[in-house]
Order: sequence, then C-alpha cells, then structure tokens
Amino acid sequence: MKREDYALSQQTGTTEAAAPKPSLAFVDAVALIVGIVIGAGIFETPALVAANAGSNFAVLLLWLIGGAVSFIGALCYAELATTYPHVGGNYHYLKRAFGQKVAFLFAWARMIVIQTGSIALLAFVFGDYISQILPLGAFSSSMYAASAIAILTALNIFGLQQGKWTQNLLSVVKVLGLLLVVIIGLSLANASGVLTPGTSPTPEGNWGLAMVFVLLSYGGWNEAAYISAEIKNRQRNIARSLLWSIGIITGIYLLINLAYLRGLGLVEMAQSQAVAAALMRQALGEVGAVFISLLVAVSALGAINATILTGARTNYALAQDFSLFRFMRNWQYQKSTPSMAFLLQGAISLALVALGSITRNGFETMVDYTAPVFWFFFLLSGISLFILRMREPHISRPFQVPLYPWLPLLFCLVCGYLLYSSLAHTGVGAIVGVVAVICAIPLLYLDRYLFRNR
Repeated sequence: MKREDYALSQQTGTTEAAAPKPSLAFVDAVALIVGIVIGAGIFETPALVAANAGSNFAVLLLWLIGGAVSFIGALCYAELATTYPHVGGNYHYLKRAFGQKVAFLFAWARMIVIQTGSIALLAFVFGDYISQILPLGAFSSSMYAASAIAILTALNIFGLQQGKWTQNLLSVVKVLGLLLVVIIGLSLANASGVLTPGTSPTPEGNWGLAMVFVLLSYGGWNEAAYISAEIKNRQRNIARSLLWSIGIITGIYLLINLAYLRGLGLVEMAQSQAVAAALMRQALGEVGAVFISLLVAVSALGAINATILTGARTNYALAQDFSLFRFMRNWQYQKSTPSMAFLLQGAISLALVALGSITRNGFETMVDYTAPVFWFFFLLSGISLFILRMREPHISRPFQVPLYPWLPLLFCLVCGYLLYSSLAHTGVGAIVGVVAVICAIPLLYLDRYLFRNR
C-alpha cells in the first residue's frame, strides 16, 4: 500500500486502497483450520461409515485413508498458497489458470452456494443441538441458527483480533471436549458391544460410500488459502499450518472412532442415530447426553465463526475485479476486515436459513445444495496447479508438492470421484445449487456491458 493510502486509512479507518496485512500467527492459522474441519461431521458421519465399513479394522483404516487424502490435498494447496498468497485464495489461483470468467463463477458460487450454504448448514447443527437443552418452540433450531450467524458476523466485523481470539477459544474447547469423549469411551463405557466375528452389519462393506462420508468430515482445511495473505512469515507458516492441522485432525478422528468402537461396538455404532450421544449416555447417563449436546454446539459455533471469517475474503477479492460488486471493496485497515463483504455474506446465509426452515429439513437441504458445486471447483483448483506449473515455470515456489505430478493427479481423481458421488446421491437441493451458479453468467456479461467500456 502507498504511504498516502496508509495515512488515509489511519485517519478514516476505512478506504478502498487499504489491503490485508499479516496479522495471524502460526497458532492462529492452525486453530482456524482445526475449527473449520472439526465441525459437526465427526458427530454425525461415524455411524454411517461404520454401517458401510464391514469391520472394526476397516473403520479405522477408512479414517486413516481420509487423513492421507486430505494430507495430499494440503500439499497441493501449500504450493499454491505460498506461491500466490492472496486474500482471494482459490479465486486468485483460478483467475491465473483459467481466466476471469471461471474465477467469477467460483467467487459467485462461493458467495451464493458454497460458503453461505456451509454457514447455514453448521448453524442448523448448532440450533438442533442447543434446542435439545433449551427449546424455543416449533422454529427453535432456525431461531438459534439465525442468532448464531448474526452474532458471529457482527463479531468479525468488529475486527480480525476479535474473530481470531474467538476462534482460538472455541477450537481449544472443542478439542479438549473431544479428548474427554475419547477418554470416557476408552475407559468408562461398557465394552460389551465390541465386535465379534460374524456380527458385522454389512459383511462385504461399501468402502466407496463410506469414503464419501469420511471425506465430508475432513472438508474445510482448504480455507487456509483465504488467509494466506494475512499469515505472518507466510512462506514457512502456510505449509506448516496446513500439515500440522491435518495431523491433529486425523489423530483426533482416529481416537474418537476408536472410542466409539470400544464403547459401543460396530453393530450398535452403525445403528445409532446419534453415536456420540449414545456413547455418553451409556457412560454417564443423561448428564453425558447433555454434555455432548453442548460440545456439538460449541464445535458448530467454532466452524461457523471460521467459515464466516474466511468466506468474506473471497467477496472482497471479487469486488476488486468486477465493478458490479464494488460496494464490497471497502477494507477497514485498522480492524483488518472487509465489512461490506461480511454483511452481504451474513444476509445470504440468513436467507438460506429461512429456506431450510421452510423445507423443515435444514441440514440435509444445505448438504445437497453445496456438495456438487464445492467438489467441481475443488477439482478445478487441483487442475490449476498443473496449469500454473506449465505456464509459469520460472516463478519462485517456496514450497513444492513432492512426487509431482503423481500426488496432485491422485488428488484430482479423488475430487472427480466425489463430484460424481455428490451428483449421484443428492436430491433437489443439488439442482438448486447448480442453477444458482449458472445465474452468474448473465451477471458477468452485465458487468462487462455496464463498466468495462467506460
């Protein structure tokens, strides 16, 4: 930033010339990634994985494979993020690799479908579980969901420091709570349900379907790309934060599933509607069930806060290139926040909460709405690594993916498989999400017509 622009930002606290500054330490980045990934999935999907795994060993192996796939993806993103640190994350990579049209579609999809849908999805999880403790009537879950979005959006508008300290606190509480569940599952719960030969719910197993649920639970580590311009000592800390986060998450997921298997056994685990609550109820009675509801609520809040924090960064990057969205170019330098981008993201998320309330099936609707679009652009991000390697061979790359091109190719194949699976196994919500992205095409040409020739 120029000196005069910085002076103006200091006087007014907000200016279009203001830009992101390195404000996040290594620990902050790890807390953010762990907070996004360990959301609600680990409390919902283990039962579905167990039902399709076939054995205790297969359950643990599938979660280990999920960690390995995420690790490979993190290596790819570490190269992109350290080579092209930018507040727009994937938007910036896609623009360099495929041009502004594809980048615009991605930024629109993230603003309308991917990020806002994820925020609404997590908010419904928070609302569902907190309503178990303090119900507010027929629309209790939706009321709690809307309140969480509004409060956390306001908190992040107040400043990056408030947002990151909230995230660090929620992530610590979440991890400690999960470790407590692990200890209880391994030491206190009744192990009479442990699997014996011939008691598998699905003797042959369905590993393909199981992996869909496993990788759903690992999703979110790629959000580190959107804070790459704000991480201190980024050439070293981006890759470290990604790899440390995946290691921590994989370890926690393996331990929690081992606790489920030890405390409930494979059959009961596979048949449970709320596997964590079943484990805690067996170990501690209703007190345990209340505890797990609070833990899930805290986990969802942590994921919502992190998703809100990173999501608005793409909106800000979009506004720099397209005048139709210039109202989001405002960056408050002292607070290190894109305030208008936060407000628009919050408004769209609240609208999706209203949509989920109408369908009375909020969580499932949001999963269908986001999944195909997410995996399509995730695949394009993997392909962009190959394109940028070929197109810009002489650019400095502080971190390079080992075993290139085989590891990035494997990552792209996994993304392609999950894109297919998300289209094959989702409902009407997926069609709505795809249509919402297609609606960006006339806006792209409208922007060119109104502003590019002036």
